[in-house]
Amino acid sequence: MIYKRKKLEEIEQMALASYGLKSANSRGRVYPEKESESRPAFERDRDRIIHTTAFRRLEYKTQVFVYYEGDHYRTRLTHTLEVAQLGRSLARGLGCNEELTEAICLAHDLGHPPFGHAGEYALNALMAGHGGFNHNTQSYRIVTQLEERYRDFPGLNLTYETREGMIKHETDYDKSDAQAYEPDKRGSLEAQIANLADEIAYNAHDLDDGLRAGMFDMAALDELTLWHELKEIVGWQSERPLPNITRHELIRELIGQSVMNVLETTGQKLIEHNIDSPEKVQTHPENLVSYSPEFKTKVRQLKRFLLDSMYHHYRLIRMQTKAERFVTGLFEAYATEPNMLPTEVKNKLDHAPLHRVITDYIAGMTDRYALDEWEKLFDPYRRA
Repeated sequence: MIYKRKKLEEIEQMALASYGLKSANSRGRVYPEKESESRPAFERDRDRIIHTTAFRRLEYKTQVFVYYEGDHYRTRLTHTLEVAQLGRSLARGLGCNEELTEAICLAHDLGHPPFGHAGEYALNALMAGHGGFNHNTQSYRIVTQLEERYRDFPGLNLTYETREGMIKHETDYDKSDAQAYEPDKRGSLEAQIANLADEIAYNAHDLDDGLRAGMFDMAALDELTLWHELKEIVGWQSERPLPNITRHELIRELIGQSVMNVLETTGQKLIEHNIDSPEKVQTHPENLVSYSPEFKTKVRQLKRFLLDSMYHHYRLIRMQTKAERFVTGLFEAYATEPNMLPTEVKNKLDHAPLHRVITDYIAGMTDRYALDEWEKLFDPYRRA
């Protein structure tokens, strides 16, 4: 038997929970298109995202460490793939739409500029008088306007549900203006899953990368309740050196505990509040996908430790300061003399303001492309 779109939609109707979003019930795309014969709508969204230029560029964009710090640290792409894997696991466990969850996860960081959050802070400051900059909003701009892959419309023409999930993506650090997407409603359960998958991923891999880089005072780490519990489970004592295999075991246990806690807590909430439709998910007064209060306290303790011991580590501060200087230098140079912009970028000035065109250009750069451009503009011995 060949499982074409119609058959796959029937399977969704039978297999997914009542509160999961079904492809056949999608509110559609901005520009009318003939639907795929082989793929449901949300699966098609996912595939379009994977094939974008913006997605490929994530391979050379900073997560925490700039690419030249080492080959084994996370990049923005590996982070995104980890988020998508966790999102699918959570969606499957809760009976939600896996393809929609994955599409939102894969798209959530498309708009990140080079050099991670340092690049974002710099662009937002430079754009203070011109609408600001937010990587989540930029991700939305990429899929609705900036990607040029289709003759009949700009962007990717994704479904309403994927676009809504992207613009309503929120963490402690990200929040966007969702005025065009029923702002009084919360994100779908699939969108809420993407939020938690993002947090689980960066907590785990930042801890992993920080341990690998030797950034942490192990005595301070021992004060964390969650870390102490993880050590007991894997049977490792801090007075001994931390082998790589034990580090992997600790991180794997952290991810496993996080996923199970979210599944159990969310499942209980869905039952307690009689959530039996996507509408009830979005009109509920608070997000349903969450940790238990006890586990959330442990996670907050871990996040505070990472903020103090890693993100504020002098090595990262030095790197971030250099990154802000690179981004600022590029922006100011192009703003002062727009004729230095490549022809295909300068042509966009016919349809958009100068500062936004410059920001779109810089935000799309990989770390190494940005460094290369900086050298072309400021190194007198480097040919342009």
